[in-house]
Amino acid sequence: MAHRLPATDRRLWALAWPLMLTNLTVPLLGLVDTAVLGHLERPEYLGAVAVGANVFSILYWTFGFMRMGTTGLAAQAWGQRDPFAQVALLLRSVLLALVIGLVLIAAHSPLIRASLALMNPSADVAALAAEYAAIRIWSAPAVLCQYTLVGWLIGTQHPRGPMLMLIAANGLNIVLDVLFVTGLGWNSRGVALATVIAEYGAALLGVAIVLKQLPPGPWLNRRLFGQPADYLRILRVNRYLLVRTVALLLVLAFFTAQGARQGDVTLAANAVLLTFLLVISNALDGFANAAEALIGEAVGKGSRRRFRRVFRSALRWSLWGALLLTLVFVLGGRQLIALLTGIEAVRSTAGHYLPWLWLLPFAAVWGYLLDGVFIGATRTRDMQNTMLFSALGVFLPVWWLTTGWGNHGLWFALISLMLARALSMGLLYWRHTRSGRWFQPS
Repeated sequence: MAHRLPATDRRLWALAWPLMLTNLTVPLLGLVDTAVLGHLERPEYLGAVAVGANVFSILYWTFGFMRMGTTGLAAQAWGQRDPFAQVALLLRSVLLALVIGLVLIAAHSPLIRASLALMNPSADVAALAAEYAAIRIWSAPAVLCQYTLVGWLIGTQHPRGPMLMLIAANGLNIVLDVLFVTGLGWNSRGVALATVIAEYGAALLGVAIVLKQLPPGPWLNRRLFGQPADYLRILRVNRYLLVRTVALLLVLAFFTAQGARQGDVTLAANAVLLTFLLVISNALDGFANAAEALIGEAVGKGSRRRFRRVFRSALRWSLWGALLLTLVFVLGGRQLIALLTGIEAVRSTAGHYLPWLWLLPFAAVWGYLLDGVFIGATRTRDMQNTMLFSALGVFLPVWWLTTGWGNHGLWFALISLMLARALSMGLLYWRHTRSGRWFQPS
């Protein structure tokens, strides 16, 4: 079958399948966390990790531009066939990541307190979540370093590097999860410690992989470190991604906080369903990540024909992926919930809200794909503006108007956010394509 596919489809799949497998190991870890804690006698442990994980979504993915921005810039350097620009970008991005990670460790106490106050969980959950966070923060330099390594490898079209790196790290994390929680009884703090160890393992493995993939040449050159202006350029290019990511993560934190206000059982049920959202996003992001690399290459080469072919191929396969995921959750959603928790109250509550999960793949797929296009073209300001519109102009008003629906209103607001992103980014895509703006300086 593969030899019958058009050349662009073959290139897309060559990048997408390792990235998809890589991405799916991320929610697999969340599934194991949820399953290990969900079968303990108290739902507070599961709620604590749900809240703690959201804290680190805010703290870490605030700096998710270290991955996304590196991919777009590296892909364009790859399209221009500029080895020095590729290596210089890698070194400077890693140095920025390490500095930011050390700053997060130094400032972690007020950051964690503020994040938990925003979540507003019950006292029992808050105490366990604070313990989890105090351990997990020590992984900050490793996590941010991974973002830059993975972004560079995707942008330079070496997708098997991230696959090996994250599968090995998450495999270690899963083994340590079971050992620390089930074997040693360390509960939520065991989950945190397992994650810290695995993150440093992933970073070290990533460095080894990247060193093997560097373009040939003597790279012991002071010019690679650049001047302050070079680092400011990286930050300037990515500042819009920073705002966009903060807005998205605050929406997810708000979602968790509103669920927590409806009780620990609803909080835990939403945590189970959001784990499946993570599955959806990481599966469909395989095509979006491949599009980042190929769109960036097309922009670097100045090839409009290649740009169009990549978009059409990525759109076609993303829609097939959304259909497959929808069928999985419609036909097997309740069985999947049962795998994650043996607490009957949580299982029943998650099943009650399951129909919202059925809508998620087709609501989200458009935004994920267009993110890939805009990242590859480094049109990050557009990503910021559409996210702010969707969060402030759609999500919050819809939530406020549907507060009487309880948790149903919360899920309806989340679906509305995804559709708003799809429509606003789709409009900008159409305008940029007609005007040729993709190939103008961003």
